[in-house]
Amino acid sequence: MPQNDLFGSSQLGLGLEDTRPDPTHVDPASVREELAAILATARAARDEAPWDRRTHRYHQVVFPQMADWLPADEADAMRRQFSVELERIESLLAA
Repeated sequence: MPQNDLFGSSQLGLGLEDTRPDPTHVDPASVREELAAILATARAARDEAPWDRRTHRYHQVVFPQMADWLPADEADAMRRQFSVELERIESLLAA
């Protein structure tokens, strides 16, 4: 008969178990959806930047990192497409 852990997360039913999502498992479909939405926002911007300079820098760093969760060829294609949009938005921010 297994011995119960006296200090375990479920001891006495306190509900202290870790309910956070597993950071080692990322759903590529949700990443793809989020990246596609960011890319669509960037593409839709014509007369003015869709975000401020700080958000621009954030997307510049985070978008490529998020793409790492996708298959390599898809990730590369999304990075290239987003890079083109970032350059275009950079000129809108400078205006």
